[in-house]
Amino acid sequence: MAALGWLTPRRRSATARSVLAGEAAAEAARKSSAELAHAQQEQTATDTTDAADTPREPEFPVVGDDLAAAFFDLDNTVMQGAALFHFGRGLYKRKFFQRRELARFAWQQTWFRLAGIEDPEHMQDARDSALSIVKGHRVSELMSIGEEIYDEYMADRIWPGTRALAQAHLDAGQKVWLVTAAPVETATIIARRLGLTGALGTVAESVDGVYTGRLVGEPLHGPAKAEAVRALAAAEGLDLARCAAYSDSHNDIPMLSLVGHPYAINPDAKLRRHAREREWRLRDYRTGRKAAKVGIPAAAGVGAIAGGTAAAVALHRRRR
Repeated sequence: MAALGWLTPRRRSATARSVLAGEAAAEAARKSSAELAHAQQEQTATDTTDAADTPREPEFPVVGDDLAAAFFDLDNTVMQGAALFHFGRGLYKRKFFQRRELARFAWQQTWFRLAGIEDPEHMQDARDSALSIVKGHRVSELMSIGEEIYDEYMADRIWPGTRALAQAHLDAGQKVWLVTAAPVETATIIARRLGLTGALGTVAESVDGVYTGRLVGEPLHGPAKAEAVRALAAAEGLDLARCAAYSDSHNDIPMLSLVGHPYAINPDAKLRRHAREREWRLRDYRTGRKAAKVGIPAAAGVGAIAGGTAAAVALHRRRR
């Protein structure tokens, strides 16, 4: 930590927590990726979106380039809404907590969907609520419940266009990782169900397989995501200049800036401006009034429109 000596004590502490969270996420991801690889060999496709129905993007993955990988943010990038809030709904259904706490989850999810951005206070509140709810429960119990919650609340919220992007990297023989502030257990379930390599997520402390109600480091958010990607790349022997990253949020600019192929997916206003200034690629798979407001960039091309159309069909079905 000597390299951090020039920082103030508060900033040094925050940076140290980000590094700790990133390293913990990378270690957890590598441990789970081998299990995911084995499970994927035996699993038939169970997700509700068919990547073959949308164009393969992007153009640049080099087939057989084992020094390249792709890193995808989850909330509002791969999946509509926030995984943690969907998980909360599932726990409420199973009577893990009371209606008052559900109302808070619902409000946070409504804000997230309408604003299309991550509010730090909402995210911290959701994190604290989730930690208090799972404290004392076994990790295996939450993993089993997480499988059910994915089918109930998450499977039909996957953006088809982003799913096609991930598949393009997989087809090129590259590894694809989710990078999210959601619990690593939840993220790992989603990664496996989508056929991805693995997931970097927030690591909650457990002792003898039981959650303590504390985190290892801090939530995998903002700079911590960049630290996790950096740590995983070093462990996997990846060349970040040949890697790609995808996100909707300006909070993930540190992660996007690490790689040679950054993408803004369904971007918030700040990320859109940043991406345009640096000529990053943009994709917008949102539909309806919000998409009309922000527009679909010309750079998105036919693939974005096709992906958006597929998403619109899925959204119509959910509102039946």
